[in-house]
Amino acid sequence: MRPASADPAMRIGALETALPIICAPMAGGPTTPALVAAVGRAGGLGMLAAGYLTAEALEDLVADVESRGPWPYGVNLFLSGVDRCAGPDGARQRGAVEAYRRTLAVEASRHGVDVGEPRFTDEAVEEKLEVLSRHHPALVSVTFGDPEAALVERVHTDIGAPVAVTVTSVAEARAAVLSGADALIAQGIEAGGHRGLWFDDPALPAGGPATPTAELVRAICADVTVVSAQVPVVAAGGVSDGAGVRSMLALGAVGAQLGTAFLCADEAGTGSAHRRALLEQTYLDTVVTRAFSGRSARSLRNGFADRHPNAPAVYPQVHHMTKPIRAAAAASGAADDINLWAGTGWRSVVAGPAAELMARLAAEFLDAP
Repeated sequence: MRPASADPAMRIGALETALPIICAPMAGGPTTPALVAAVGRAGGLGMLAAGYLTAEALEDLVADVESRGPWPYGVNLFLSGVDRCAGPDGARQRGAVEAYRRTLAVEASRHGVDVGEPRFTDEAVEEKLEVLSRHHPALVSVTFGDPEAALVERVHTDIGAPVAVTVTSVAEARAAVLSGADALIAQGIEAGGHRGLWFDDPALPAGGPATPTAELVRAICADVTVVSAQVPVVAAGGVSDGAGVRSMLALGAVGAQLGTAFLCADEAGTGSAHRRALLEQTYLDTVVTRAFSGRSARSLRNGFADRHPNAPAVYPQVHHMTKPIRAAAAASGAADDINLWAGTGWRSVVAGPAAELMARLAAEFLDAP
């Protein structure tokens, strides 16, 4: 179901969609070409997640999406950031990583695996941009930092797509605008998965500023820098139905990005243990934790998250250390040891085709006061 009006419901640069709904890029498996295409076919915008992928793997996924039809799609890039363990200044962080590695050895032994090597890996952004220059994404978004003007200009010139930047504060929004961002993804504290913080301060509790999505959207949409540059804002975090999308538009957003709502779609690549935990409501709540990756992220509050509340803020080293544990747990169906990413609206998650979910969201959006 699509809005009756011929006018686009969401516009970001040259991108126009019939519905103001973006399916969030969910790295690590949940986002698939089939899901991206299904959302685009239904009038929204599906986003491929390029995080953790090689450039070659990304090219295969992009080609797969484009083979499924002419609908617009986007691609999200993780920015690499800095290696906190490098050089003399990284001694403290290296010590924290080694201490956590010893703790994780107990978890690993239960699953018959070894703790992964705590290495820093680059996201190969340059190589991925080269891949995208050979294809036709309608939007490129970035997460974990300021893309800076050179990257934005490269996307404009080589790919011909607008750039959306994930921000978690007004300060980040202002910096993104100064770098030339065409849109801002305003991610509130309710969002599932990794927080888009530009700097995950090791001295602070996991999560950083706990700004609700509605408050963040309102503040960014009222900021002089953003308003003067006429940069559209997309709300992300805690939106789980069409009425929630409508409420974000009332605050000044041009659309909403939903991720958790799509985790149990038929086309999603979400693992079976993760699906069961959501649909059977195995756990009572969510928590923002660094336990799984070394970066603040919202997960269902399972045993692993509870056992490691003080995991170091060292990403992606912690991600690589826990990866064998998480993989073994997923293979055996042990949800208590898996990163069960989920936003605060997780209780409303349902299974079924993405087309049915999009139709319901559209109906709720149109019926909302």
